[in-house]
Order: sequence, then C-alpha cells, then structure tokens
Amino acid sequence: MSYIEVRDLKKEYKTGKIKFEALKGIDMDIKSGEVLSILGPSGCGKSTLLNCLSGIDNPTCGKVVIGGTDIHSLKDDNMTYFRAVNMGFIFQFYNLIPVLNVIENVELAMLSSGKSEKEARNAAKSVLERVGLSDRVNYYPSNLSGGERQRVSIARALVHTPKIIWADEPTGALDTETGKKIMELIIKLNEEYNQTFVIVTHDERISNYSDRILKMDSGRIIETISLQREKNSEIDFERK
Repeated sequence: MSYIEVRDLKKEYKTGKIKFEALKGIDMDIKSGEVLSILGPSGCGKSTLLNCLSGIDNPTCGKVVIGGTDIHSLKDDNMTYFRAVNMGFIFQFYNLIPVLNVIENVELAMLSSGKSEKEARNAAKSVLERVGLSDRVNYYPSNLSGGERQRVSIARALVHTPKIIWADEPTGALDTETGKKIMELIIKLNEEYNQTFVIVTHDERISNYSDRILKMDSGRIIETISLQREKNSEIDFERK
C-alpha cells in the first residue's frame, strides 16, 4: 500500500493574461521506505512538484495524501505542525544558520516540533555521530567543507525521525566524488531508519542510487524506471 498518493496534481502560474502550466496532472504513488528520484532538466517542474508534495506550495488542483491525510486540506497551523513532525528537508545550498554551530543547527528541527532542550541536544548528538560529525559539533558552518555542511543538513533533516525526507538537488553544490559519498550516506541512513526519501535531481548518476526513478519533462511524468538496488549492503564512506 502506498504511503504517499498523488492524484491529478496541477500547478498554474499567472502573470497578467499569461498562464503557465508547471504541473499538468501528476499521478504517482510512493511506498513507505522507498528511495525515489524525480529526474529531469531544469524548468521541467520537478522542484515545483517537490514543493507541492511537501506542502511548501499549494497546487492549483489535485490531491496529495500522506499517511491518509490530505495535506492541502489542512489549515496553515495544522500544515506547519504536520510538516514539522513528519518531514525533513535537505537543500542544495544547505540552508544552515551561520551564527549557530553544528549542534545548534541540528537541534532546531527538534525544538520546532516542541521537544525539550535536553531531548533536542541528545538527539542531535546521536544523529551527528551517525553521519560522522561527532568531532564537529562546536564548529560553525564557515569552518566546514561542502560535504560536511551537507552532512549537517542531513543530520538536521533526520534528527526528529520524520517519516519522509525531501531532498532538492542534495549534491548539486558538491564535486562528483563528494556527491557520491553523500548519496552513499543517504542510502545507508535509509536502510538504517527505513525512512522515505524523495530526491529531485537533474543528474542521472545520482538518481541511479534510487529504488525507482520518475522522469519528468514539461510538467509531466514521462517514464518510470524501477532499479534493483541491493539492500542492507555495507557502505564504507570517508568524510570529505
């Protein structure tokens, strides 16, 4: 049974008399624990789709049902709480707060979902160890490499153990080798936590780490590719 169900999702933008259809009736299902990539060129609608799936943006019409909840029927406060509890986000350019150190950046997701400072600090320490940054907890983002900053972003997304992680071009700002290690880390964490990862990318090499690829073009899904990814494999990674 699908954990995320999407039906006839459309998104239109209007500027004066000009109308642009960014999404043209998307139907898709995502299973719990799946690693799904949405692959396509710039401007094809994949980031718009991710924003509508996660509730950051509202579709013009259609439904996004997550765990039985039609998220776009929620009021603003309820939507904010639903996202804070059930979702984590990984961004291309990290979106870390420069005046906070590593552990303080990671704690924010816990604190925003109503957890105590003690709970947040303990959870942040635990997840930073998981991503190989236990010796960087007091560093500031400016003192970290690109790969380390993305690891902090991943830790922040995971710290409150959400059911879904949305990743928008998570390796786009990284060199090829570091991007490969970040994807290996994402797969390793997916296998440990069994969380659902939805990854937007234009890079076919990155999408090949997925269980399934949805190819997009001009606001539509044009192809679905299922991959045979070996589960529970040992991945040895170095921090870069």
